[in-house]
Amino acid sequence: MSLLNDLFYTNKNTFKKTFNLFKNNWLIIFTGLLYTTLNLLLYGFVGLIARSILGILSGIVLFIATSAMISSYLYLLDNILSREKFDLDDLKEGFKIYLWKIYGVFFIGWIAKLFASLLLRPMASSYIISGLFSTIITVLILILLNPLPEAIYQKIYSPWETILYAFDFIKNNWIEWFIPNVIFMGILYLTTGEYLLDIFTINLSFNFDLSIKGIALYAIGQILFSFIMIYRGVLFKTLSTSTRRKRNFMRNMYK
Repeated sequence: MSLLNDLFYTNKNTFKKTFNLFKNNWLIIFTGLLYTTLNLLLYGFVGLIARSILGILSGIVLFIATSAMISSYLYLLDNILSREKFDLDDLKEGFKIYLWKIYGVFFIGWIAKLFASLLLRPMASSYIISGLFSTIITVLILILLNPLPEAIYQKIYSPWETILYAFDFIKNNWIEWFIPNVIFMGILYLTTGEYLLDIFTINLSFNFDLSIKGIALYAIGQILFSFIMIYRGVLFKTLSTSTRRKRNFMRNMYK
């Protein structure tokens, strides 16, 4: 019973806070177009590098630039939660705030994936097994490290410590975290057909469908996605700074 009460009141308060924050920072929905444009330019530039004598650097450039864009978006979320607003300077400043922390997380992930592929190479002799292995890794990351973006911008840890914290957070709060997240992901999928398998998604894909329906679905998707990301931040802050017992105690004290 205490779990159900905690789920209800925690998400009730989280929804209220998120609604007010989103209402005052609705311009964040337009960052989707910005990051889509930057991604197109980035992949075009990386493609040119890959065909040149500097091709060996294309992967590094892609990792750093992607980390910078993720850093920018997470910094906007950080400002929305901490200052209840963001501006153009935050958008520009954000490209470097968490850059190397995110790059460090990606590098650790790359090393882990490389080690795992070498370890399992004898078993992954076919494309089917190799594809299955890749799918399993993606699902495990999606589940076990789901709050990694929030841990990056809300906690002051090294890349490795941040990964460990995200895992520990899920271990202690998996019910409180996944119930609202699964509901929101279901709503997003039913509304737009989009499903998010990458925990570092910073915008929904734009398929360049310029019909009224296509534009409307993209706009609705970006509104939902932006609301969800703020909601995740508020929920993570609540769960990471309290326990179920503490939250119940505080609610009873202020009745």
